[in-house]
Amino acid sequence: MSVIEVTDLRKSYGGRTVVDGVSFAVEEGEIFGILGPNGAGKTTTVECVEGLRVPDAGRVRVTGLDPVAEHARVSRVLGAQLQESELQAKLTVREALELYSAFYPNPLDWRPLAERLGLTAKLTSRFGKLSGGQKQRLFIALALVGNPRAVVLDELTTGLDPRARRDTWELIEDIRANGVTVLLVTHFMEEAQRLCDRIAVIDKGRVAALDTPAGLIRRSAGATVISFTPSAPLDERDLNALPALASVEHRDGRDGRITLSGTDETVNAVITLLARTHITAHQLRVTDATLDDAFLDLTKTDTKEAAA
Repeated sequence: MSVIEVTDLRKSYGGRTVVDGVSFAVEEGEIFGILGPNGAGKTTTVECVEGLRVPDAGRVRVTGLDPVAEHARVSRVLGAQLQESELQAKLTVREALELYSAFYPNPLDWRPLAERLGLTAKLTSRFGKLSGGQKQRLFIALALVGNPRAVVLDELTTGLDPRARRDTWELIEDIRANGVTVLLVTHFMEEAQRLCDRIAVIDKGRVAALDTPAGLIRRSAGATVISFTPSAPLDERDLNALPALASVEHRDGRDGRITLSGTDETVNAVITLLARTHITAHQLRVTDATLDDAFLDLTKTDTKEAAA
């Protein structure tokens, strides 16, 4: 069952199209990620899901409800951590958690939530005195305290140190394990690859790809990267003739390190080529492509278009 449905969503500002026909569905119990370059339309898309913006066209539903026309009902089933938020500077962490808990008919106990997010020692601190990372953790807690059926997290770990980021990832996995559906907007590839069941890559207001992290990586122009320093120069024609080759890069000229992008077939052919030419590969490394590689392939801008 789809908890969140977005169909042919369109939104423009001042004649400039920001979201241009975006469609996706988030299934119950999954962590669904949205990736994209800055200005791609990610935040506008999720703000339409949250009912904070009115779409120009298209259809959005959260548990079958219209986020705009039925906003009060949607707010009871959908938690949201916005990309940018503020509270009154004199409000303490405890007061904020108690206040938000009072908004919901069946809230979570905020005390374990505050402890898990490292906020217990800051309960008497005023919002205005919190660091950026502490504010971010508080907003995550406020998004979850209403015991929502689904939650939208927009750049949830921005400003957190590496330890706090990983603790938050574990919290999100626990939330999903308890049956909460998660729509996650992030620019951290490691975060998306670890957490997300499926990912929509949005570029220039459109869905460029929608797949599992592994599926997106398989779409990369070079799913496998081979790098080595040859003991003698290799013939460029032999390199370009390698099967399934996506790219060749030379560092410090033809006598320097070579990096090839391709597939397992390319790796086997390289080994055969080296053996046939009696050339030794120093510091040979073979690595799989990452979500970063897939993202860059899917969102690369044409050089002429970028120059224009």
